[in-house]
Amino acid sequence: MFRLMSAGMLLFAAVGQASAASDRHVVVITLDGFPAYYLDDPQVSLPVIRGLRDAGASTVEGMHVSNPSVTWPNHTTLMTGVHPEKHGVLYNGVPKRHAPNKPTSVTPEKTQAELVRVPLLFDVVKKAGMTSAAINWPCTSGSESIDDNFPDVPRAFTHTTPRLKAEIEQAGLMEKFERGGGSGHDQVWTETACRLIRERQPRLLVLHLLELDSTHHQHGPNTLQGRAVASTLDGLVGQVVKAVEDAGLRDKTAIFVTADHGFIAVTKTLRPNAMLRKEGLIEVKDGNITSARVHIVPEGGIGMVYLIDPATVDQDRATVHRLFDGAEGVAAVLDPADFARYHLPSPEDHPGMADMIIAAKEGYSVGGTTNGDTLIAEHKQNGSHGYLSTEPKMNALFVASGAGIKRGAKLPSVENVDVAPTAAHLLGVKLDNPTGRVLAEFVDESR
Repeated sequence: MFRLMSAGMLLFAAVGQASAASDRHVVVITLDGFPAYYLDDPQVSLPVIRGLRDAGASTVEGMHVSNPSVTWPNHTTLMTGVHPEKHGVLYNGVPKRHAPNKPTSVTPEKTQAELVRVPLLFDVVKKAGMTSAAINWPCTSGSESIDDNFPDVPRAFTHTTPRLKAEIEQAGLMEKFERGGGSGHDQVWTETACRLIRERQPRLLVLHLLELDSTHHQHGPNTLQGRAVASTLDGLVGQVVKAVEDAGLRDKTAIFVTADHGFIAVTKTLRPNAMLRKEGLIEVKDGNITSARVHIVPEGGIGMVYLIDPATVDQDRATVHRLFDGAEGVAAVLDPADFARYHLPSPEDHPGMADMIIAAKEGYSVGGTTNGDTLIAEHKQNGSHGYLSTEPKMNALFVASGAGIKRGAKLPSVENVDVAPTAAHLLGVKLDNPTGRVLAEFVDESR
C-alpha cells in the first residue's frame, strides 16, 4: 500500500511541464456508493486518494448528486453536464408504462440511443478526432463513439467492442470475471483499464467500480465491511495511477476520483405497495401484480408512483396523499409541480417519469413488495441510496488531480453537472449547453 501511495503522490505532486489542453488526457474513476464523508474518516485507509487530494483539488462537503440518486442517472450526468430532466435517464434501465392497469417495468439491457437524450462526452471527443475508452460505464452500450467499450449492462461481454472483447478473452480475464464476484469484477475492470492506458493511451478513459455499492447495500455504510472495501478500492485507484505513469503520461493526465452517490444505513423499509393492495388499488396473484390503478417502483430512498388508470388519476392521487402524507418514515410526497426544483422531468415531457414521488426519511428505504399488512417492516441493518439529493449523506466523493488541476484548491462543494464541462475544458473541447460549469477555481492552465 505504501508503494501505491508513493506512486500516487509522486505522480501528481511534482511540478510537470505545462501541458496544452490539446495534449491532455483525462481519466474519470467512479467508486460506486463512495460517500463524501469517507474521505476524512480516519478509520478508512485511503493513502492514494488522499495523496491525489493533497496534490490537487477537493471539497469540504463532497459533490452534490442528481435525482434520482442512483447509478445510471448520475453516471450519465457525469458524462453530459446535465441532470435527468435533460438527459432523460431515470433508472438503471428504461422505464415503460404498459396498458391501463398494468404496472410500469424497467428494462436495463438497452443502448445509449435508447437511454440518453443528449450527447455524451465521448461523442464530443470523437467529433474532435480523439479516442476514448469506457469500462463498466452505464448507458454506453452500442455507442458509436467509444473506441474500447466494456459497458455496464446485462450480458456485458455481448455488448463489448469486438477488439477489446478478444483481448479480454486472450488475457484470461473473461474467466476471471465470471468466477470472481464483486471483488473479482472490480479487479478485471481495473486491469482492463490499465492495459488500455498503457497500450492505447486514450485521451478520455472512464472506469466504474462496483463492489463498495454492493457491500454497503448488504451491510450499510460506516461498517467494517464497507471501510475494508473502500480501502481495497484505494489500491485499485493506485493501479490506475501507476498505469498512467508507465504510459509516460504523468505530466499530461488529469484524474478525477468521484462517485455517483453516498449511502445511508437503513433498519426499516416502507411497503407502500402493500398499503395500496389493502386499499384495493393493486391486485396480486401468486406473488405477481395482475392489475393496478397505482403502482410504486422503488429506487431506494424514493418510490416512483405511477397513476395507471386515466379515469381515476385525481382520486388515486388523493389516496396516495391520504395514505402517506405524514406517515412514519415518509419525508415528503411530491407532485409534478415539485419535480423541477429537483431537476426531474415532468410526466408530460418524459413518458417514463412517475406521476408522484414518495421520499423516505433517513433510516428508512422504499421497498416494492406487496406483502404485509403494515407500512413499516423492521430488519437488520443494511444500506440504501436514492434519497433526495438535498440529503447531505447522498453527497459523493470528489477529488481532482494532475495536469491542468490547481494544487491545494478547495471549495465547499461542487455539483456533479460540473464534472463533464471541466473534463471537456481540460481536453480542449466544449459540450453543447451544459447545465454545469467549468470549475475555474480548480483549473491551472500552466500545468
